[in-house]
Amino acid sequence: MVRVQQSIMATKIIYFTVNGRPEQAEFPIDCPAQDVKDLFRAAAEAGPHDILKLYNTKGNIINISPQLAPNSPQSCYKLEVVAADCNSELLGSELAIALGFDLSSMEKRLQSLEKLFLAEAAEIPAIVYEMKRQVESFREKLESVEHLSWLGLFKDMSEGTHKPSPFYHKRTLRKTREECEHVREKFLQMSSLEVSEKVRQYLKTPTFDNWQWEDAEIMVLLQVMYTDLDFISTFNIELDVLQQFLYEVYRRYNNIPFHNFKHCFCVTQMMYGLIWLTDLKSKIDSIDLLIMLTSAVCHDLDHTGYNNAYQINARTELALRYNDISPLENHHCAVAFEILEKNESNIFRNLSTEHYKRIREGIIKCILATDMTRHTDILNKFKTILPVFNFSNKDHRDVLMMIIIKVSDISNEARPMDVAEPWLDCLLQEFFNQSDMEKLEGLPVTPFMDRDKVTKPSSQTGFIRFVLFPLFIELANLFPCLEQHIIDPVQKALDYYTEMEKALEREKQNRTPSEVVKPSTSKEPEAHPEPSGTTKPVNL
Repeated sequence: MVRVQQSIMATKIIYFTVNGRPEQAEFPIDCPAQDVKDLFRAAAEAGPHDILKLYNTKGNIINISPQLAPNSPQSCYKLEVVAADCNSELLGSELAIALGFDLSSMEKRLQSLEKLFLAEAAEIPAIVYEMKRQVESFREKLESVEHLSWLGLFKDMSEGTHKPSPFYHKRTLRKTREECEHVREKFLQMSSLEVSEKVRQYLKTPTFDNWQWEDAEIMVLLQVMYTDLDFISTFNIELDVLQQFLYEVYRRYNNIPFHNFKHCFCVTQMMYGLIWLTDLKSKIDSIDLLIMLTSAVCHDLDHTGYNNAYQINARTELALRYNDISPLENHHCAVAFEILEKNESNIFRNLSTEHYKRIREGIIKCILATDMTRHTDILNKFKTILPVFNFSNKDHRDVLMMIIIKVSDISNEARPMDVAEPWLDCLLQEFFNQSDMEKLEGLPVTPFMDRDKVTKPSSQTGFIRFVLFPLFIELANLFPCLEQHIIDPVQKALDYYTEMEKALEREKQNRTPSEVVKPSTSKEPEAHPEPSGTTKPVNL
């Protein structure tokens, strides 16, 4: 029960449910309207930017105010929370806004200053780094007193079906039934609408901006991909089955910062764009294209935000089940075929046994190829066959399919900076969550995920030089048309981070020992482990 503190006076009790959980609110009859709203917001564990909707027993929306009519446990109202932004800021930022500070706005303004100084003077003044440090310090202070905030007082830390992820605030790790049904309803309502030719063409480009699209709209765009590649007619896929498949996929991606449904879409959209840019439709069978696109859709299903190293070191259920061999990727495959085992969501149900076997084999190969520990082996195999590559050779095609899904999976830096940069934030948040957990559990801390050691430019330039370029360049050697689409943008990103690295080094040299502070983690790069065997810099 939640209540507004009060002196001895007449009070009102309102009974309601939140996500099926019974609650009751008590407040004075002359309580200020804002206090009443805050009371319901606290009960719902909602952030300051979330929209609350209260329904009466007839299903009508009623106003949350001191004038609410008293009810009984038998005539409960229903309270729902509508997230204003699915990719909401951390709790510290929410609390800051509630207190009158907009940390995100401050960070964006500092980023703009950084870019301006780099463009005009090729050097970032020390004051900019100091301001970033102070903003991050303030964020950390807010997060460190989470338990004192009005929101933290009402968090249920008990074990349950929808246990909150340790560091991903506000939303449960698994999607709730209400959340899924709401998105499904919107998707089905929108699925019959005609998507304009302009959007269809935009969808084929690496510059596509995923941040403008909601989950239901993303599902419509995925449906467009299957339609425009002629999969519906070629493989006799019923539209309602495809829609159920896409819904089940959406449902099985978790509420985590990076490896979520939007990442699934970005990888699939890049895959789709590469298929059109390279004219693969004229070079390989439609069934291989179907394998590639479906693999991209399913490649991170049920990812929980902790990588294979964590799974193995923590001896998780997945690591034990798969004997420490690509536990995540094996799990993603297993979940994909759990979905496809259901007749109502099996988009391959009208295919022959032979075709289904080929598709299953291909999807498993593609998804397992996204394990970065296999990166060097797959790339070297591709480099070996490249001089004699033959699209008629199945082994050659299989390697190419693995290369293309790998390129798509780590392609954010090939996108415009205003699209790629938010993804860096999401990735680093997930990385830092893992290293924090590793420290708490006494496990080996993954170096490139440690918020106390990762610096923005050095890890980004290393990742681009030793991972992105060697991979992207080899694919562009087979398809020269890709150079302007995936090589040139990554070169610009490398130049940007190289200049930032130099500026940071100059700044470090100019500081006295007492002025040296730990690297800021408010804006960090897409840090990745360097695969074994990639220690030589790329000559560009």
